[in-house]
Amino acid sequence: MTKSRKLMMAALSAVPAFAIAAEPDGATPAPQQRPNIIYIMCDDMGYGDLGCYGQQLISTPNLDKMAATGMRFTQAYAGSPVSAPSRASFMTGQHSGHGHVRGNKEYWQSASRNNMYGSCTDYSIIGQEPYDMDHVIIPEIFHQNGYKVGMFGKWAGGYWNADYPNTYAAKSDGNTDTSKYATSSSMSLPNKRGIDCYYGPICQFQAHTYYPNFLNRYDPEKYNDQYIVADVLTENIKHATVASGNADYENRSQYSSDLIHQYALDWIDRQNADQPFLGIFTYTLPHAELWQPRDSILNKYTQAFACDDSGFGGGFGSWYYKNSNRHAQFAAMITRLDAQVGEIFAELEKKGLADNTLVIFTSDNGPHEEGGADPDWFNRDGLLQGKKRSTYEGGIRVPFIAKGPGVPAGTVNPHQFAFYDLMATFCDYAGIENYKSYSKLTQEGKTDYFDGISIYPTLTGDDAHQEDHEFLYWEFHETNMMGVRMGDWKLVVSAGTCKLYDLATDIHEDNDVASQYPEIVDQMKAIIKKEHINSSLFSVTLPN
Repeated sequence: MTKSRKLMMAALSAVPAFAIAAEPDGATPAPQQRPNIIYIMCDDMGYGDLGCYGQQLISTPNLDKMAATGMRFTQAYAGSPVSAPSRASFMTGQHSGHGHVRGNKEYWQSASRNNMYGSCTDYSIIGQEPYDMDHVIIPEIFHQNGYKVGMFGKWAGGYWNADYPNTYAAKSDGNTDTSKYATSSSMSLPNKRGIDCYYGPICQFQAHTYYPNFLNRYDPEKYNDQYIVADVLTENIKHATVASGNADYENRSQYSSDLIHQYALDWIDRQNADQPFLGIFTYTLPHAELWQPRDSILNKYTQAFACDDSGFGGGFGSWYYKNSNRHAQFAAMITRLDAQVGEIFAELEKKGLADNTLVIFTSDNGPHEEGGADPDWFNRDGLLQGKKRSTYEGGIRVPFIAKGPGVPAGTVNPHQFAFYDLMATFCDYAGIENYKSYSKLTQEGKTDYFDGISIYPTLTGDDAHQEDHEFLYWEFHETNMMGVRMGDWKLVVSAGTCKLYDLATDIHEDNDVASQYPEIVDQMKAIIKKEHINSSLFSVTLPN
């Protein structure tokens, strides 16, 4: 237990999650159940896409209420400017200079692979690059400490082979092989990594379409699943896939976002006060494709927004369906996600679990332009520069809202932190000590990297005891960019070229002051030299 948590325990003695309940017969009081945690990470929502962060065109009443009754952070950062490595940073407590997964690396099977779902051939893609089996991830820690762990949405931590769902690749030393195998699945799958119940796309590439042939499932409790299976969407496969070029795709009716969300609600409904739970809800909204049920949510925006769709990407033959009025489609996806968050809170209230559950909402990275999305149109104030795949602020600064036991209501907090702080934070919140000891590498005395600092003090209103980062760190091979934040200084490295910004006066990162402060640049370049560990899979150009 950290010093900050020990200092906070007395102050939080009246908070429901940590209170002592008196026995009616005068017997020895028993501690109330350890707190539950639900972590909602949506896909590609920008910093300014919610009303509580300044959005004026999209309705988000539930998340705005969550912010008004909880804590809204203004300087929270993703682990990476793109999906898989950002999720890996959360899962492993590592920044992208130390972690194994630093990019979206899917694996393509041979063209001869021909999995059929009804009359529909599925995409021959397996993904993602697996998490290192020697490095512990959050679900494993909580599972070993008596928590029920459910995950619903993108996995993005290993590949699943439909032909070999219960055969696993392993290197001779017992660790999972990180190369492509045509005759196995990865060992790094939910059923092998601490997840008790899972529903969603194992491969995040499969999440690019909202009306897929199948979703993956692992649910021993309800279905006696022994390994990851394909839950075939029988109504969808009666109709053509989007890649077929056939407009019959529009007749598909099983919307994956709703299916994943309803499964998560059902899982909450199965929980009770006898055992704490950790829910990791990696919802796919509002990522492309811009296609969803044509209901009242969409109709509201279709009537409100007139949109010039010339040059709108997507279309048949791609992963993204080309639909009219992309602005209405995107806004409706945000409002639909907001409604899902409201239903999560309603389910917790119904079950009597709300007072003992910490709920966090965030996004995996900055806004996307894929499939025709137009983030600039919605965020006309231009507060942040950069989008998904960029280490400018717009690519990595994300909305982050927390509500639950011990979290001061109606507060706005500027503390600087990143996803790799959440492993330490969750463990502190749940009273789990020495989380680093769960890593196989640590147990063997090898060098390992945990980069997080618990934000438990800040989260529970005790900023005075909060330890600050000396710096925050990012790197991303696909755009050959790196980023370091040190106080208000921000270094952006593009193909080895350094630019320095003072975020205190230049949040849009317009004025490069590197030539005026060479000593600051040298100090931040030294941080990169120290923190970057070479990767054979994800290489970047270090500063000149």
